Amino acid sequence: MLDTEFRRLKDKLYQPIAARLVFIPPVLLTMLALLTGLAAAYFAARQSTGLSFAIWLLSRFLDGFDGLIARIQGTQSDFGGYLDILLDFLIYAIVPIGLVLGHPSTQNYLALAMMLASFYVNSTSWMYLSAILEKRAVHDPDTLTTVVMPAGLIGGAETITMYCIFLLFPNWIALLFSLFAALVFVTVLQRLTWAWKHIR
Repeated sequence: MLDTEFRRLKDKLYQPIAARLVFIPPVLLTMLALLTGLAAAYFAARQSTGLSFAIWLLSRFLDGFDGLIARIQGTQSDFGGYLDILLDFLIYAIVPIGLVLGHPSTQNYLALAMMLASFYVNSTSWMYLSAILEKRAVHDPDTLTTVVMPAGLIGGAETITMYCIFLLFPNWIALLFSLFAALVFVTVLQRLTWAWKHIR
């Protein structure tokens, strides 16, 4: 919902730093974001709340630089965008698993299953729709991502924010995961409605 505005603000804030980091290959930042994301999951499983939260913020901070630096360098590529989203999805799966491993209960496992199922359906809802829009050559001039991503209630900015809340309040993850899953399913319905109106 807030992704476009968030990305513009992020790029504006990151620009002075990115200008000094143009010698770094963007893929290196992508891999560092992955490694720190995995570390956040590890420390969540160890019940190190403050450390997992701090490392999560570092992971998302690093993830914000790869595309920006690639644009500054003129080295943007479809593969870079593909790798970035693939590894992001890996992190978004691993971190909540780490939280549940650190706070195991039947309730938490069921909430995790519900949330990951919502991610699975949501991924299909926007990725397949993006492929159709690409096939029809429907391009949004304001898009800052590799492919057109139809907007919805939950996007990248909202997901990062919710994960911060998950990591800070691990004793509430059953409720938080369930709430987030419900919001993600609302997003799926939003895209389905949009597709019904625009691509029949």
